[in-house]
Amino acid sequence: MNRKNLTLIAATSLFVLSGAAAIAAEKTVSAKIESRVKEKLPSASGISASMPLLDIPSNLKSDSIKAININIDEYKMKGSNRKTSLEIHAKNINKSGPTQIGSLDITTTIPAETLLQQSTFEGAEIVENALQVSVGAGGLGKALLVPKFANNQIYFQLQSVSLLGTPIPAESLPEDIQDQIKSRSVKSLTVPEGLEVKSVFLSPKGLSVNFQGTDIKLGNLAL
Repeated sequence: MNRKNLTLIAATSLFVLSGAAAIAAEKTVSAKIESRVKEKLPSASGISASMPLLDIPSNLKSDSIKAININIDEYKMKGSNRKTSLEIHAKNINKSGPTQIGSLDITTTIPAETLLQQSTFEGAEIVENALQVSVGAGGLGKALLVPKFANNQIYFQLQSVSLLGTPIPAESLPEDIQDQIKSRSVKSLTVPEGLEVKSVFLSPKGLSVNFQGTDIKLGNLAL
């Protein structure tokens, strides 16, 4: 075997060993983070954490973690029995206590099944990014509602309506129709300290709320 082949084999072996070491380190760090999340959020289940493999060396040596993604399959919201899923993207996480996060992006989703079971509207079903409900005599009409957020409240707003296939502009309906829809669907939302609601949207998965913030203390977030 010539020297060129030996060099190639050695380089390949080193690459494989380095990759295996990085994966093992990633699993170790991720397991510690999952344990820390469970400690701070005891009602959470199905916790998984991951981070870019290229960041592993610096994450192990420095006092901070560049970036990490955390998924929580089920989290019981404070003050209610409603359960949601969480997708968390965090950057620049200080390892030493108290844990502080440079930037944080969280999307919490109420499952479609739960949303529809608790809906106060007749014949509710999710159609693309809207809630379709039955309206009119005998439920012959269909209305599309979209979620909105304002003043720490989430509610639905009329987007369009049709009766027997004939579209009716929302502005042609009684002026108080939006207030009636809001009053039937409004829910108060407590926004965690340091975060802001950036969007509220509906999908086949359910009703999702996206929060974003910077320089977040993990202890405050848990509360």
